[in-house]
Amino acid sequence: MRAAIVGIAGPALDAAEAALLRRYRPAGVILFARNVHDPGQLLALTASLRAVLPPHAVLAIDQEGGRVARLRPPHWRAHPSAARLGAVFARDEDAGLRAAWLSGALIGLDCAGAGLDVACAPTLDLRVPGAHDAIGDRAYSHDPDAVGRMGGAVAAGLLAAGVQPVAKHAPGHGRATVDSHLDLPRVGTAQDLADDLRPFAACAGLPWMMTAHLLYEGLDPDWPATLSAVVIRRVIRGRIGFGGVLVSDDLAMNALSGTPGERATRAVTAGCDIAMHCSGALPDTTDVLESAPDLSDAALARLAVARDMADVARRVLEGNTLAAERDVLLADEAIA
Repeated sequence: MRAAIVGIAGPALDAAEAALLRRYRPAGVILFARNVHDPGQLLALTASLRAVLPPHAVLAIDQEGGRVARLRPPHWRAHPSAARLGAVFARDEDAGLRAAWLSGALIGLDCAGAGLDVACAPTLDLRVPGAHDAIGDRAYSHDPDAVGRMGGAVAAGLLAAGVQPVAKHAPGHGRATVDSHLDLPRVGTAQDLADDLRPFAACAGLPWMMTAHLLYEGLDPDWPATLSAVVIRRVIRGRIGFGGVLVSDDLAMNALSGTPGERATRAVTAGCDIAMHCSGALPDTTDVLESAPDLSDAALARLAVARDMADVARRVLEGNTLAAERDVLLADEAIA
């Protein structure tokens, strides 16, 4: 398999995309709102993807809750933002952790029911005053310990539904003052990143982690984290202690430069196990898949561990009961 996860253009897999996926055998496909219309269509799409992808390739989706959700009402549940869950935790830690686990489990049930096995959540970035709102209410709290505990609870809920969580965006996106979709955020040398790293260290045992397109001048003045061997080796694998599957954030974002293939090659060379490119534009996807190397033996082993974690944690969950319990917890928070 190629060390790449790619997007597709629309709600059905066309012949050119199918041929490309068969030829290059990527590690997976990630879906977005453009790929999702209703449950029947989505099940047909995931089945068609499974038919052309190699065994053990993943089907992923961004499904945090709040404003980052590709599965939405009326066909799927509405899930609360991280900030709303964090408000419950601030009032009552036990209730907050329970609400977080329930949200993760319910998101996982939605994903698994649609044929998806990886959810890009939770977000472990801090809420930082004065930062760009690209993170904003996607953060559970400004407190790193609260973020680590809440993110871990959401991840445990996802795993209980048999879905592999992806913690993001290591080593921390909360200090960005510009949107990395549009430009490269920079974090100055004077910034102490110890608090930013703590939630990721607390969740270092999760199966997947996603890099940040931020340039941390005190760590590597030349390359953003996604493309930095220094940040990946010394910080993400070193100080944070993460040993699972490391995937890049979307390489199509304007924070980065170079062709899609050059970005993918650099990300894997720097230490990402998998380069992710999400545009769904066929020429870009072709460039990524032609350029990306095969998965390393270490990456294949990490992917196997990630699958096993979800398999071990999976159990039968009653969606309606869980939803009712979570709604009670969130209603209490709203009244307070």
